[in-house]
Amino acid sequence: MKLIVCAALLSLSAAPALAQQAPAPAPAPAPASGDAAAPAPAGALTLDTPIETLVANPKAKAALDQVLQTDITANPFYDQIKTLSFNQVQPLSNGQLSDDLLKKIGEALAAIK
Repeated sequence: MKLIVCAALLSLSAAPALAQQAPAPAPAPAPASGDAAAPAPAGALTLDTPIETLVANPKAKAALDQVLQTDITANPFYDQIKTLSFNQVQPLSNGQLSDDLLKKIGEALAAIK
């Protein structure tokens, strides 16, 4: 019984320490100007855009369906990959997403206005 009481007291005494918030992380350093690649304009659809964001855009989904020659949402792994970008999925695809296919997807996305 004493053991249970001691354990309960220890857990209560640790609770305030565990409830404290961690300090806010330091802000990310500003990108170096000059040699860094220019970021895509806000709202631009790229190979780094999450797949679910692309699918939510009717023009992007149509472009993906045309390039991939299938509906990506019908893929059995869609729920697992939808939060990733095509650049993130490529290494996991066992060669299914070749560099050439990514290039075609990127070109199709860049053509969307």
